[in-house]
Amino acid sequence: MKQAYNPFLPSYEYIPDGEPHVFGDRVYIYGSHDKFNGKYFCMNDYVCWSAPVDDLKSWRYEGVIWKASDDPTEIKCLLKQMYAPDVVKGSDGRYYLYYFFGNHGTIGVAVCDTPAGRYSYYGRVRYPDGTVLGRNGEKDIWQFDPGVFRDDDGKIYLYTGFAPKSANIFTAMRSPNVNGAMAAELEEDMLTVKLPLNRIAKTQHCSEGTSYKGHEFFEASSMRKFAGKYYFIYSSVKGHELCYAVGDSPMGEFRYGGTLVSIGDVGISEKPLNYLGNTHGSVEKINGKYYVFYHRQTNRHCHSRQACAEEITLNPDGTFSQAETTSCGLNGGPLKAEGEYEARIACNLFSVNGVKFYTMKTAAGRHPYFTQTGVDREQDGDQYIANFCNGATAGFKYFEFKGNKKISVTVRGKARGKMYVRDGLSGHIVGVIVINSGKNIQTFTSEMNIDNGVKPLYFTFSGKGRLNFISLSFD
Repeated sequence: MKQAYNPFLPSYEYIPDGEPHVFGDRVYIYGSHDKFNGKYFCMNDYVCWSAPVDDLKSWRYEGVIWKASDDPTEIKCLLKQMYAPDVVKGSDGRYYLYYFFGNHGTIGVAVCDTPAGRYSYYGRVRYPDGTVLGRNGEKDIWQFDPGVFRDDDGKIYLYTGFAPKSANIFTAMRSPNVNGAMAAELEEDMLTVKLPLNRIAKTQHCSEGTSYKGHEFFEASSMRKFAGKYYFIYSSVKGHELCYAVGDSPMGEFRYGGTLVSIGDVGISEKPLNYLGNTHGSVEKINGKYYVFYHRQTNRHCHSRQACAEEITLNPDGTFSQAETTSCGLNGGPLKAEGEYEARIACNLFSVNGVKFYTMKTAAGRHPYFTQTGVDREQDGDQYIANFCNGATAGFKYFEFKGNKKISVTVRGKARGKMYVRDGLSGHIVGVIVINSGKNIQTFTSEMNIDNGVKPLYFTFSGKGRLNFISLSFD
């Protein structure tokens, strides 16, 4: 039984900032590459994954497409991190990778004959006089998270910007983009920006009295075009949400549209239902449907993030309805309530005290979290939910139930108590699993009384000790 889950890549893969693009009959994901338990963002080299447009359950590893050492400035760079990239097909039929590297503060470009081959260094984005963009004196903005877009007429545009409210490591080196994200048309050489540069999508520095208030641009520029309208997609100042703004031209002006997705379902729920942190992604139309791609946090910090996706609705009036985070993501429907599922596919996770917003690594305390054993690797994933203690809740949306009678959980860790299973966040108790576990992996089972149909499941532990929640299974 082949199905798709969230996160949709193997559990050992940590790819945030995903930009989805359909080239030919496949959709490709270009993102940063976090290291499991990394100390910083984006510590690994760029890799690519792809899937057939008509089978989003079958993702294929395309390999490494770009290494930090491929950039000629690497030896001079203090931070060897490769932040969010994007790719566009040029008029010459080749594929151009735009990226921001370490503390260099400029946008590098690499090129390849195929969407997911090994890219070669091409140059740096520059002004018409040859000055590198981001190096034009004190007033030049700090370049960050480049997004590239090809319009129907073949013209190609670049979007970039970084707009924190207060100073940080980046603003100490170059001014933030206080006047909004930057938009520029590119010359045919794919490196030179045409002047003037436009400012789009309001920041906290200039949003007073506008519809952006409370959801201002922070980072993660991405452009799409649907039904004749241009959609500027970005990560807002809230961090945990992707927002969009709509315009009639790729250079703006753009009107704030709304939230596409929040990794804690903020806006759908009255309180966050998952651990928060930054997210970054975009929307792509694939085989006639729209999908929003984003990332979630793991391991109690924001340096080990994983790619997720949801189907999203584009309404007749041109607005998007906020997507709910789910465990079934790209599956095309609910998961079958049959067999075993890894607990790592929980889309809601919180403690008796709620959630945290993760930045640097924090102590677990009473908070459950996604993690894995061992070190960063590219095989043999074994992700699970750790520190599942009294009051911890994991939610899975959605399953299709047909005559199910039993529910089981597989756990490890010294704990005694009960696992209450509900058919909704505040739903009916449909099972009570008695837990008396030790150091070895054990499975515990309960009768389940649940109606047929499509429903979520929420597991809450009540008792003493701390569990590693490994999987759940149905009979």
